[in-house]
Amino acid sequence: MITAKHCKEVSVRVLNDIGIVAQLTRIVAEKGVNIRAAAAWVEDGNKGVIRMVTDDNLRAVDALRAHNYAPEEVDSVEVLLRHSPGMISSVCEKIGNGGLNLRYLYASAPVSAETCLVVLSTDDNEVALVLLNE
Repeated sequence: MITAKHCKEVSVRVLNDIGIVAQLTRIVAEKGVNIRAAAAWVEDGNKGVIRMVTDDNLRAVDALRAHNYAPEEVDSVEVLLRHSPGMISSVCEKIGNGGLNLRYLYASAPVSAETCLVVLSTDDNEVALVLLNE
């Protein structure tokens, strides 16, 4: 089962700096906006991109602008699918078979009824594991 629909992401270009993702997500959270999915990456060494699918883009954008960021809403596709092996592959195959190039993809899936999945990477993941498990 795959269901796709149009959605808008909040996209923010920033300088790559320690703690910037924490800062932006805190600004959004303090306005009561829930981030349903997020992705962040570095381009050109010192520039970063943070994308968020939220439950209230208007409030998220307003909050970020109030802190002197320049967020924009970006058109994208939201795909709902069964959380089972091979489903993301199925989506990618459909896109590829249709002659389309996939620009990016990220996912957020519940692990259980009480928790959600967060994926992260640092410049030293071993130290991050120790810090997070203290």
